[in-house]
Amino acid sequence: MDIPETGQTLEENALQKARYVYDHYHIDCFADDTGLEVEALNGAPGIYSARYASMESGADSHDSEANMARLLRELKDKDNRKARFRTVIALIQKKNICPCGCNSIKQEHLFEGIVNGEITTERSGAEGFGYDPIFRPDGFEHTFAEMTAEQKNGISHRGRATAKLADYLIK
Repeated sequence: MDIPETGQTLEENALQKARYVYDHYHIDCFADDTGLEVEALNGAPGIYSARYASMESGADSHDSEANMARLLRELKDKDNRKARFRTVIALIQKKNICPCGCNSIKQEHLFEGIVNGEITTERSGAEGFGYDPIFRPDGFEHTFAEMTAEQKNGISHRGRATAKLADYLIK
């Protein structure tokens, strides 16, 4: 079943998805939301990253090629191409100690990963997915789509958020 994503921020969407799973299955869980935030577009596409192009057409689609085309078109005459990928992971765990003895107490935690970079003027590379062919991380000469999965995962927003989650769980 589709889990609703009606929040206005990555944090709200990640929590909404994790709460949905927790409330339906009563198990510890985590969920994430990710977005591409472009400075010259006031943070757009943000929470709408996966369906950015379909917002114009009214169709509910996750068309990466159309999303990239729209973004490149909107940035065509802009000098500021700064952007960042941001992932937020929401973790929900049952709390072991409750003063009244019930089991319904839960703890919620958020973990964020960010990678800064810029939107290129054209697509480059065949690896990855989504906006990877037009996103070049700061300090690198290649887009995410030109990197190996190992290279990308070593610096990616998801990798950074996941590392924070793993550090928390290990402690």
